[in-house]
Amino acid sequence: MPMEFDLVPAGTRVEENGDGAAVNVSASATRTFLCTMFISDQVEQESLDVSIFGSADGETWPAKPLLKLPQRFYRGETRAVLELALRPEVKFIRAHWDLNRWGRVAPEKMFAFGLRLAEVPAMPRRTPAAKATAG
Repeated sequence: MPMEFDLVPAGTRVEENGDGAAVNVSASATRTFLCTMFISDQVEQESLDVSIFGSADGETWPAKPLLKLPQRFYRGETRAVLELALRPEVKFIRAHWDLNRWGRVAPEKMFAFGLRLAEVPAMPRRTPAAKATAG
């Protein structure tokens, strides 16, 4: 069965920068995931930056993300592909988010969003078709 899980549960309300829980992806067969972020609520004059970080042990996290999703300002869905096939040392992943607000008055920064990952199944191998002969 392909893996499917939430790095950030749907509708999670965040008001400051933060990190999600680590998820073990070592059982993934393809190590390729379709990432779907859905923003369900926000206030004006702010942005959300979401990244995915990888770790070998689930404790030590590098400064550079494996994937940085496009910066978003409004409600809606964003998709991206996380490819770990060439990163065999990565056993755990987690989400990190940064909120930015440029408005001068209340309300405070706030987003409600979720980040779901679904493993992309392996593509079937194609065998060469027999050549047709004219006869």
